[in-house]
Amino acid sequence: MDSRIKRPLNVMDREKSEHMDTYTDGMSLEEQIGQVLMVGFWGNTPSQEIIDLIQHYHAGSIILLSRNVRAAQQVLELTRSLQMIAKQAGHPYPLLIAIDQENGIVQRLGEAATIFPGNMALGAIDSEEIAYKVALATGQELKALGINMNLAPVVDVNNNSANPVIGVRSFGEDPQQVARLGAAMVKGYHAAGILSCLKHFPGHGDTAVDSHRALPTLPYGLERLEALELVPFRSGIKAGADSVMIAHVAFPAMTRRDMLPATLSPDIVQGLLREKLGFNGAILSDCMEMKAISDTFGTERAAVLALQAGIDLVLVSHHYTQQRGSIEAIQEAVHTHELSPRVVQQAADRVLRLKAHYLSWDDLSPTGTAHGVTPTIDEVAWPDHIQLQHKAYELSTTLVRNDDALLPLRLDAGETIVVLSPQRNSMTKVEDRYYSDEVLVEIIKQYRAVVRLEAIAPGTVDYTLEQLLQTAGESAIFIIATVNAHLDEQQAELVRHLLLSGRRVIAIAVRNPYDLLAFPELRTYLATYEFSRPALVAAVRVLFGESQASGHLPVTIPGLNP
Repeated sequence: MDSRIKRPLNVMDREKSEHMDTYTDGMSLEEQIGQVLMVGFWGNTPSQEIIDLIQHYHAGSIILLSRNVRAAQQVLELTRSLQMIAKQAGHPYPLLIAIDQENGIVQRLGEAATIFPGNMALGAIDSEEIAYKVALATGQELKALGINMNLAPVVDVNNNSANPVIGVRSFGEDPQQVARLGAAMVKGYHAAGILSCLKHFPGHGDTAVDSHRALPTLPYGLERLEALELVPFRSGIKAGADSVMIAHVAFPAMTRRDMLPATLSPDIVQGLLREKLGFNGAILSDCMEMKAISDTFGTERAAVLALQAGIDLVLVSHHYTQQRGSIEAIQEAVHTHELSPRVVQQAADRVLRLKAHYLSWDDLSPTGTAHGVTPTIDEVAWPDHIQLQHKAYELSTTLVRNDDALLPLRLDAGETIVVLSPQRNSMTKVEDRYYSDEVLVEIIKQYRAVVRLEAIAPGTVDYTLEQLLQTAGESAIFIIATVNAHLDEQQAELVRHLLLSGRRVIAIAVRNPYDLLAFPELRTYLATYEFSRPALVAAVRVLFGESQASGHLPVTIPGLNP
């Protein structure tokens, strides 16, 4: 480990947690409130709004999203600028600059950093060593870009095939496996000097509703949570996770109230996480602008309720109006004695405790970057990281079914591969991946010159396929990359129509691997768990026999692997 990297903070030291008040000594109420908000902004350079929040409202934590990222050098300059604004404004510690670099379908840096497999792909490998190395490499690149906190790993146990928002963001359905791999990633981030965050407590894996769009409800009580959902959180906390993010999910059996998100529940935040699990690190809310909150309590009101529940860092990711409104709502709640200033102070102390342990103005160069590092894109995507990328994607590719021994493909001259491109909809607002079948065609063409790409417009499956089957020839092989087809009747209908024609069909599940539920008669089926270029390269190598698919499904597909 780099000698400059701090040892993990002891987040389970109950005795030391009683003596944290010194961090806020001399700070005004307004300065303390600024420390308990994490805010986002729009643009590739500091906007006037974020400058105002840092300078005049003392905002001490920033979240970067895809909209803030253009290239590696630009991200470095952005984080450097943000830190200089905070330093010149008199902040006692550097900003926490966080990002959702989960990898897989949620990786905000895009091509500005090395693309690594997401959690379910790592679950298909089931190697703590690989998980650790991916987290270490991810963390090293974040640190080089001036980002000091990753809102990862996701340690939800995905045991609901209809879950639209977690799915491949989870390592799988086995809580023990999720616990092992999650803890390995926490250690990898620490080795890179990056703060980690377990999410989404107490569990978002068994929901069928996306909390970005509405409030999910789960009926489970403590016995079930202890046996399943809480297992990875206990393991991650023991591994030294610096923070935990609370889910916008209602647990009425735990809170004794319907429609109360865990984020706003003292029973869950204080009673379950703080007291029962003994966690004394920083507790974050999920974004308060998500529909589960904004459509029920309202963002600004929820900011007050979250602090009352025991949240330390309230996340308001998008809009300046809601960010200022949340600050003003907290101020008003203190002034009217609805919210104790002691609550704000304790929350600020926990955030400042993290900063005091990990961050220092002395550790930043005069240009605001860690240890004077000034990376370019080539310097961020280090060669050993690219090697790790290739290895991990190759190990994760999963051949779920090859009943007719169609793979590896051995095509005669003149045989055509037809890649079908149906319209697909993003299943959740959180993902970053875009689905371009042109990339798949480009990769296949490296092995086979005769490749056709056929777009399938909505509502035209019957007509388009009839024409296509007539022109493609009897020997054509059809390949379709499916994206949660088990939840999308249009994609499912397309595959079923192809199978009825008697043609050879290969489906590659490029998101959740449950698509086989929609067409169980399919006989050749791969899973990559994401649509990234390196994932597709690994899949095509399997198609043509250049590598063996060694990944194993980390979830159950009913009827296939009960």
